Amino acid sequence: MCTVVVLHRPGHDWPLLLAANRDELATRPARPPGRHWPDRPEVRAGLDLSAGGSWLGVNDWGVVAAVLNRVGTLGPAHGKRSRGELVLEALDHPDAASAAAALADLDPRAFRPFNLVIGDARDLFFVRHAGDGSIRVVRLEPGLTMVTAREPNDVGCPRIRRYRPLFAAASVPDPDREDWSDWQLLLGSRASATGDPRDALCIVTEGAYGTLSSSLVAVASRPDRKPTFLHADGRPGEASFASVDD
Repeated sequence: MCTVVVLHRPGHDWPLLLAANRDELATRPARPPGRHWPDRPEVRAGLDLSAGGSWLGVNDWGVVAAVLNRVGTLGPAHGKRSRGELVLEALDHPDAASAAAALADLDPRAFRPFNLVIGDARDLFFVRHAGDGSIRVVRLEPGLTMVTAREPNDVGCPRIRRYRPLFAAASVPDPDREDWSDWQLLLGSRASATGDPRDALCIVTEGAYGTLSSSLVAVASRPDRKPTFLHADGRPGEASFASVDD
């Protein structure tokens, strides 16, 4: 169950700030974010070596996309397209609105259920396929949104119930000063209100599943300024965040 946290502030110098932890099987091979696709030179994203897609990325126009599994849908399924394709398809678009509209027209039968977050300097969308035969697009209001395997800001999720108030109380990142300190600390937290390590923000278990990497993205209001993309290739708090080079 990955986690995405977004602070959306239209009109601010940095109207979109995003933090994400990737939770996955350690046996699933991947490469850190980069420009891995010659036919998509404007895209920086992580590369899933199993299926060729991505879990999170950003394009040079300032569109950010991140995909998450829904509850009980971890892993691929025979006859279904990889959900990692959704991130790349979203990043083919110059703005979040056109990306969300295009993905809403996909055949839901082709994919296992998913949550997809798409945003830019102006808009933030939640694209939802809950296995009910439809893909729905919700425009998210400005402010702080936290998404896991359920609905946005769903307090029925112990992770959201514990950590969303902590993000709301934390110091807002300042990309100009390269200061993400409070958010980085939260991304690395292993505290769980239930005692189950899978409800922590940084999952560490004795099995093969857990938090494998972490990302921070900032989108500027100026269209001539490329998004800031930082990545920790390992558990946050253990691995350092470094810039994903242009």
